[in-house]
Amino acid sequence: MNSTIETRVLNTYTDMKLVQKLEKDVWNMEPIPLHQTITASQNGGLLLGAFLNEEMIGFSYSFPGFCKGQSYLCSHMLGIHPSHQEKGVGARLKQAQKELAREMGYDLITWTYDPLETRNAYLNLSKLHAICSTYVENCYGEMEDNLNRGLPSDRFKVEWWIDSSHVSKQHKDSINQAQHIFQWETTKNHLPKLMNIEQSLHNIAVMDKPLLVPVPANFQQVKSKDNALAIDWRFKTREIFQTLFSQQYVAVSLIKNANELVHYYVLVKQQNLERSRIKSES
Repeated sequence: MNSTIETRVLNTYTDMKLVQKLEKDVWNMEPIPLHQTITASQNGGLLLGAFLNEEMIGFSYSFPGFCKGQSYLCSHMLGIHPSHQEKGVGARLKQAQKELAREMGYDLITWTYDPLETRNAYLNLSKLHAICSTYVENCYGEMEDNLNRGLPSDRFKVEWWIDSSHVSKQHKDSINQAQHIFQWETTKNHLPKLMNIEQSLHNIAVMDKPLLVPVPANFQQVKSKDNALAIDWRFKTREIFQTLFSQQYVAVSLIKNANELVHYYVLVKQQNLERSRIKSES
């Protein structure tokens, strides 16, 4: 499929109308106003489309950001048509974004995603090699789209240092050394449930090895079958990640387990992260 996909920069009124249509198809919500996307594209932003036989099946939308002397590209949206998800379209768009952002003079791209959505986690951390040490509570407030309705919109803010050695490196040693300190069990409805986390959180302060944090393999399934359990995952993992990040841990990858109800984040101490030009935002 990838051989027939074309990615190209979007900058016309017609392009932005196609983006709006795809936004509705993906999230079933009101799209970003055209005047916003057009203005962003003309002022340091970058919009890309993925086309299959001249039909737009995916897009990315980013705009320039600046904080404490550091300029970067804010990658705000990545949407793939439901009929073309899980086919590598998102990764293809991100790679094109990386190359064009570098040509535009950026060395950092940031974006947010729900840490309990493992499809996004695997793409962002394991395939693209972004990192995360920032957890934002209820980032966008109460959202009414199909994926987010009914839960606080907590987000990871990831950093993708596109010129760093980390982007071209896997953390196999960290994965092999990582420890399980958070336990989970299976409910009567065959859903994963995170057990008591207090003792494990207490032990983090004296640990230095890489750690594994379980998250549901299919969070939307958990949410649809047991919303109270989904909320439990949200608040427990919020506490876990905020504690780990405060102890200088960084999320670097996600391990997928095809036959298990959970996947695992891998977190390493920041000082143990091999890197070149990877910096931390405060």
